[in-house]
Amino acid sequence: MPTLPWTVPNPPPPDGTAFVMASRFEVRSLKDVPRLFLRSLAAWRQVRTAPGAYGASLIAQPFERVFWTLSAWEDRDALYAYARTEPHRGIMTSLRSTMRDSTFTFWEADTGGLPLSWDDARRRLAEQARVDAAGDASVA
Repeated sequence: MPTLPWTVPNPPPPDGTAFVMASRFEVRSLKDVPRLFLRSLAAWRQVRTAPGAYGASLIAQPFERVFWTLSAWEDRDALYAYARTEPHRGIMTSLRSTMRDSTFTFWEADTGGLPLSWDDARRRLAEQARVDAAGDASVA
């Protein structure tokens, strides 16, 4: 399972708070994996120079068709500015049709606790997926 380890683009203040995002993406078929993987590398290069990015990591499970991201930011605005900037913005748009499922979760963490734990991120993503599924069921 390829993992891009926690990278620190901008050192955070030692006694601050970070805005954290974790995501899980699953593509529809194995033929979609190379495209998502290549695009995720472009987004990875972008995050390494993004203003307000305190750290990020990516796990790719290509044979399961699943990709995980975990990142910490100065604040919500820094994360959203990154998401609205190319190439990330175009990547999101171009990959929508290949997605089978995606889950996002957000929280705040002390910067002294960085880098973040993948175990904690996966637990939070599983909880968010349950909440999302329950919300979808109530709409039906």
